[in-house]
Amino acid sequence: MDTPNGTGAADVASVTEELHAYLSGHLGRALGQDEDYFALGLVNSLFAIELVNFVEQRYGVEVTVDDLDLDHFRTLGRLRDFVLVKTAGRGAAA
Repeated sequence: MDTPNGTGAADVASVTEELHAYLSGHLGRALGQDEDYFALGLVNSLFAIELVNFVEQRYGVEVTVDDLDLDHFRTLGRLRDFVLVKTAGRGAAA
């Protein structure tokens, strides 16, 4: 699956925009990059699973057991950085 810029490598702006749209749509409000939606009580464990599934499906990455650290998923900024790390290097192969 191609990532947002079509080369296989994700770019910061498009990943941020897509994740923001996904989170805002599911949480019912816009979030800042550093707002911890888990600490704010906006999400539950079911949504956490849905979020992992979305990341895997949208960006064509595998979230392994070692990746299942809440710190990767608790804010928009951290989630974006996680996606960028998981998709890094794909552009060179394209």
